[in-house]
Amino acid sequence: MTKQTQRHKKMLAATASGPSEAEKTLQTPAISGVIVPVALTLAVQAVVSMSSVAIPVLTPVAAGELGVPPSYVGIFMSLLYLGATVSAPVSGYFIDRFGPIGLSQICLVLTALGLGAVSIPSVPMVVVGTLLMGIGYGPVTPASSHLLVRTTPYSMMSVVFSIKQTGVPLGGALAGAIVPQLVAFFGWKMSAIWVAALSVILCVGLQPFRKQFDRERSHRSRFSWKNVIQAIKMTMAQSELRQIVIASFFFSTMQLCLISFIVTYLIEDIGMTLILAGMVLSAAQASGIIGRVVWGALADRFVKPRLMLGILGIGMAAGALAATGFSPQWPYSAILLVSAVFGAAAIGWNGVYLAEVARVATPEHAGMATGGALFFTFCGILLGLPAFSLIIETTGSYALGFGAAAMATLACGVVLAFSRASR
Repeated sequence: MTKQTQRHKKMLAATASGPSEAEKTLQTPAISGVIVPVALTLAVQAVVSMSSVAIPVLTPVAAGELGVPPSYVGIFMSLLYLGATVSAPVSGYFIDRFGPIGLSQICLVLTALGLGAVSIPSVPMVVVGTLLMGIGYGPVTPASSHLLVRTTPYSMMSVVFSIKQTGVPLGGALAGAIVPQLVAFFGWKMSAIWVAALSVILCVGLQPFRKQFDRERSHRSRFSWKNVIQAIKMTMAQSELRQIVIASFFFSTMQLCLISFIVTYLIEDIGMTLILAGMVLSAAQASGIIGRVVWGALADRFVKPRLMLGILGIGMAAGALAATGFSPQWPYSAILLVSAVFGAAAIGWNGVYLAEVARVATPEHAGMATGGALFFTFCGILLGLPAFSLIIETTGSYALGFGAAAMATLACGVVLAFSRASR
């Protein structure tokens, strides 16, 4: 029995009550009780992700009216993740205060308001809008982890968290497939409004589930910066978390470089239309959906989570290096295939990572630990995207940017794959 399993059993023993204490100590949540929480958290993740990925899809079209080069998409996305980096570590307090569903509703409202600001053709309003969206994006995953860790059988955590995390590439795939069509019919400003409306609709749809899933709220909860610092320190103090948290810094950089720049790369360097480039992004996101479920299932049954993360780090490096070779002479089908393989690794790692964080932290600290871990994950995006943009602006080469990111993820993948914990 692993240390994580022992901790989980102790947690169940401490919280069990009633006449059959010993029996309840060995129980895990029923599989049937997972379906509704997964469906709700998946929907929230997909809509928030679609909203965030709409930014890099809209930027090539909006750049002229805003008076900025298309490569500024990296700066806009960094601002989004600046908001997420600030809000993720404070998620524990807001989960206690409003519950995971209530906090998810707040996130959806902030996302809608942010897109509304983005629809105004002014750089300052885009800055405000992306920051608002980021503040809404940060707490989504900690809130879902808080809910899922209480309803998921221990032996299924990687695959369940991975299924929930398919909301990220699912939302991205929807953005890549739908937003260009909306732009063609309504223009980029109204397209942002339509996507914002989806967040509002889902927010209203979540209300009936608050009574069931927000029962643990505490009106006595008080915000404290000490709790925020504790959440960040928790991830670095735990030797079982430190290595994967550091790797997530670079993995998240690679993931967002793929999502944020592949459309602009294909339009500017390869000469594709927005619709064709959007379909390539959708292919990468769709393979990320499949990858998240497959990698989660493998991590639950056959491969240790750290080893799986190491393999994925090596895989995303290989995909990025292959993408550096794209040229107008490549067949469209070949670009689709490479992007799909690239996306399976670069977009497919998050579920395994978040399930491992929740395992190590134990259920009572899952939300706080996830918020602390995501602080470092989002920092990778916050610092990595501007660095990628700087490489492009300095050298004019998207290939060089993807190559630099590949070297970092390759190093992390090798370290994780050959670490003692992975063996």
